[in-house]
Amino acid sequence: MLISVPQQHKYFYLKQMKMKNISPFRLSSLLRLQNDPTKALHLFLNPNPKDPNPNAKPFRYSLLSYDLIISKLGKAKMFPEMEMVVEKLKNDTRIVPEEIIFCNIITYYGRARLPHKALQVFDEIPSCRCQRTIKSVNTLLNSLLMCREFDKIKEVFSGIGKYASPDACTYNILINAWCMRSDLERAWKVFDEMRRRGVEPNVVTFGTLIKGLCAISKLDVAFSLKRRMERDFKIRPNAHIYVALVKRLCKVGDLNKAIKLKDEMLRNKVELEPAVYSTLISAFFKAGRKGEVYELLEEMRRNGCNPDTVTYNAMIYGFCQEKEFDLAFASLSEMEKEGCKPDVITYNVIIAGLCREKKVREANKLLEDMPRQQCAPDVVTYKTLFDGLCDVQQFKEAACILDEMIFMGYVPHSSGACKYLDVLVQGKDKELWTCLFNLAKKNSIDRYIWRLITSLVCKDKHSNASELFNRLIKSHALSVR
Repeated sequence: MLISVPQQHKYFYLKQMKMKNISPFRLSSLLRLQNDPTKALHLFLNPNPKDPNPNAKPFRYSLLSYDLIISKLGKAKMFPEMEMVVEKLKNDTRIVPEEIIFCNIITYYGRARLPHKALQVFDEIPSCRCQRTIKSVNTLLNSLLMCREFDKIKEVFSGIGKYASPDACTYNILINAWCMRSDLERAWKVFDEMRRRGVEPNVVTFGTLIKGLCAISKLDVAFSLKRRMERDFKIRPNAHIYVALVKRLCKVGDLNKAIKLKDEMLRNKVELEPAVYSTLISAFFKAGRKGEVYELLEEMRRNGCNPDTVTYNAMIYGFCQEKEFDLAFASLSEMEKEGCKPDVITYNVIIAGLCREKKVREANKLLEDMPRQQCAPDVVTYKTLFDGLCDVQQFKEAACILDEMIFMGYVPHSSGACKYLDVLVQGKDKELWTCLFNLAKKNSIDRYIWRLITSLVCKDKHSNASELFNRLIKSHALSVR
């Protein structure tokens, strides 16, 4: 029997739809390829939106699909959406989640400085058919450390026996917590307890202690500990330990010893980090040895260590401090040529240097060039240029920057606003009043700026100042922040 044309088309359409249905394996592959977390979530929740079968069974998600979407949402800080997926996972009794999924969630909350959420997830792990081990305990401790929740760290550690025995990672987190509080005495007590319990310290343990000692300027003790770890524990210092020591040596002005330490790294074939050279470059400028900077940069490249953004920023900062802006711009061009992307700090350093030297036109051009480099100005960029323009009394140009600042939701420094307001109330340029009213509309006038306005009114008794004050009060329902 011949099939009619419409029926033939319908059969072909249904066949195509059936072929296009996404399987759990295919969904995982698509989620991995999707960089947009919102689109990934939509795909996860609607894997087969055009399925013509109204009685289709619920989609059988795989553990990998859950893991992928939770990771994407957590990294994007889309926490309500992530929590919805976690609840779905909790109710999907076919799946037995792995502990690493909850470790990742706890880490996302730690990075977002949400310690109560991290603790909540840790407490709910058993209700999700998963056992807690030392891995999730350590993840929780580390997240609490990110949030500076030192009392909670002590509380969790005191009950650690309910889950597992502490390992080297556990003790390293505790040592780091005490070092961050500059309490090396307690850090040493943790180190001693670690050894009493038969847990061997590792390179991270020593690195944390050495960094803590450097932070409180106990360089002799730090070097003594470095020798001890090599001699007694047969542990070779890694790049992080050398970086901590080099930074402290440069800070105290012992540049020669810092160079010797860098040479020791080369002899011992420790993998070089750009941070070592970036620190040395900054120290060379500070010590008045800028002529040796390019030699250091060449040595860096010969040793297979490519300069990064921090390295170039150190050079640019040094040149700006020396008022050698041609060399600063040359370093900026070299960055771009080498495929090293300038960041907002790069531009802020140059703009600040130019403003200090009253070169506000060049600073303004650099701000305008930032979008070409796909680098968005931040609050520091705007405030620095606004203050610089006010310093040279270019108030019309300052008004443009202020307008842009307000649009971006930023507020100028009170010092810059003071100079700006002083011109306004003296009536030198009434057109500039508009910008201050824009500030008021955005409710961007803080208590300090209000005090400036009122003090100018009381001090100088300008009629324009009084008029400005009255108009601000009457025209806008303002709340003082």
